[in-house]
Amino acid sequence: MRSIACAFLFSAALAANAQQQPILLHNAALVDGTGAQVRPHVDITLHKGYIESVRDAYTKDRDIPKHTDIVDCTGKVVIPGLISAHSHLGVLLNNAEASPNAYTTENVTSALNQYERYGVTTVVSLGVNRDLVYELRDQQRAGKLGGATLLTAGRGIGVPNGAPGLNVSPDQIYKPASADEARKAVDEMASHHVDLIKIWIENGHGKLPPMDPAVYTAVIDEAHKHHLKVAAHIYDLADARKLVEAGIDIFAHSVRDEAVDPGFAQSLLQHKIWYIPTLTLDEAFYLYAADPDVMRSNFFQQAAGPQLLAKLQAPDYAEKTLASTDQAKKDHAIALKNLKTLYDAGVNVGFGTDSGAVMGRIPGFTEHRELEDLVAAGLTPLQAITTATGDNGRLLHEINSKISVGIIQSGYQADLIVLSADPLRDVRNTRRIAAVYHHGELVPNTPPQN
Repeated sequence: MRSIACAFLFSAALAANAQQQPILLHNAALVDGTGAQVRPHVDITLHKGYIESVRDAYTKDRDIPKHTDIVDCTGKVVIPGLISAHSHLGVLLNNAEASPNAYTTENVTSALNQYERYGVTTVVSLGVNRDLVYELRDQQRAGKLGGATLLTAGRGIGVPNGAPGLNVSPDQIYKPASADEARKAVDEMASHHVDLIKIWIENGHGKLPPMDPAVYTAVIDEAHKHHLKVAAHIYDLADARKLVEAGIDIFAHSVRDEAVDPGFAQSLLQHKIWYIPTLTLDEAFYLYAADPDVMRSNFFQQAAGPQLLAKLQAPDYAEKTLASTDQAKKDHAIALKNLKTLYDAGVNVGFGTDSGAVMGRIPGFTEHRELEDLVAAGLTPLQAITTATGDNGRLLHEINSKISVGIIQSGYQADLIVLSADPLRDVRNTRRIAAVYHHGELVPNTPPQN
């Protein structure tokens, strides 16, 4: 048995030793992801990638387990690793510039590593992936690739000359012109054992052609034949209602054109549809111009990187940005209200950010910002953290029954964040990361806490 103070958790030797014998996080305060109140004085044992036990902290030397690495977490709070059910990989270069050349092994791996070190231990890459993603996912499942655990919607299905309006390579998305072509695209992704299917339903305020209902109906029908769930990028309430009738499983964004009503909430409950609000999506268009203090922390700056920082801190950035973001501000305000309405109605609410899709939605940082936005919408810090962990874990378990993440209980994957401050007092304390464990192993190089 060895005793190791939390201050020295960054030791590479400890990470290697985690593969050989159990790790016991001793005397932590536990927020377990179930929505239960914090549990003080807890011992959490990690072994072979999973949580072996959660029990009251030992109080006598004779109770100290043998052949176990003891990590003293007195004064620390442990929460599950965050889960993003809506992010993107390989769209941006250096977080700063969209490019059809961005989807490479190097860039995807770099993003997965950044998510992981920021405590986002599982990520769903929800569309615009090259088929390379299947190889990378398989390497990861074989233990040959690190970073956040990766699930993928493959290329996803958009609209000819329409959404998504991203600067990506043609081999990163299907844009079928007919129902038959749509079914073929689903079949091709299913042959790669895609985790779920993504469709884009948005007309860009009337500037883009909409998806033919015959196409999205065919996608949903064909996906369900393969036992795959379908997530839809939406904006309008009218489109959302039609998708409910068509059998959609997940809304990947908020309704933002108008307030939702009790009837809509009831339809989501009745059909067990998940709603991922991605509140930071619109906010990212103006946040850094409206509140430059957000950019001053080392926690932000390391996530953003020098190229993005240079753009956001350019002398003319704030003035130009604030002159053209009124719609984004309106959309964000409606998204906040709709999220609270649906949450209070009991709708299944997931957690995602659209991080990695455009400049300003930054892998790792944006997930912590999303927690703030959930609280701004009216959720408590405990509810926000539960949404990003245990609730999202339920969603992922529905997508793939072999995945058990998001809760700190025996038998679940050992994905945890050790915090040096209480996130239930201030949700921004999820940034006070003392250590991250993923698959029971210590993640090196966690971000600065200030």
